[in-house]
Amino acid sequence: MRERQPGRDWEPVGLAEVVALFSKSPCRWWVAGGYAVELAVGRPFREHDDIDVLLLRQDQLAVQEVLAGWEWWASDPPGSMRRWRPGELLPVGVHDVWCRPGPGAPWWIQVMLDEAEGETWMSRRDARIRRSMDRLGATAADGTPFLAPEVQLFYKAKTPRPKDEQDFAEVLPHLDPAARAWLAEALSVAYGPHPWAAILQNRKEG
Repeated sequence: MRERQPGRDWEPVGLAEVVALFSKSPCRWWVAGGYAVELAVGRPFREHDDIDVLLLRQDQLAVQEVLAGWEWWASDPPGSMRRWRPGELLPVGVHDVWCRPGPGAPWWIQVMLDEAEGETWMSRRDARIRRSMDRLGATAADGTPFLAPEVQLFYKAKTPRPKDEQDFAEVLPHLDPAARAWLAEALSVAYGPHPWAAILQNRKEG
């Protein structure tokens, strides 16, 4: 019998607490989502419904070590939650894990799993979208690792919501030519014609 689905209430922890938790792991990890965009911009500019952390699939069990004693629930299949058992390796296709400190508590942290081949990152959404691991993220002045904004925008671009459009507009001036070119190409390959790609191209020409 499938376990009863937990509630969907979120009370995300602060960025500092996430950094303190995951800094205990020797594995690579990155702050992702809207917080990654804000770290790239250098200032907060909107509210956040949750807080995301990205790990490589090969390092997924680090989540259970860092958040020992917590509840971890995997989105499997997407849109439906099930408990992630201790020591279980989640297969390709399951890449979203919600974490909370205990039963009945709101969710605190969302963990995303991405793919890699050696030192090459591959998007979980489209394996054609790849990047050298050393260019997957950046580091804030305080040492916080975060997902490169062009990579985060690639994920946000599939079905952009108003907050994603705001993130794109805020971080656009901070993208260097190489980042803009990478994102424009990735959007075209994965999604076909995309309004963000046109904006990126116009900025390059301007």
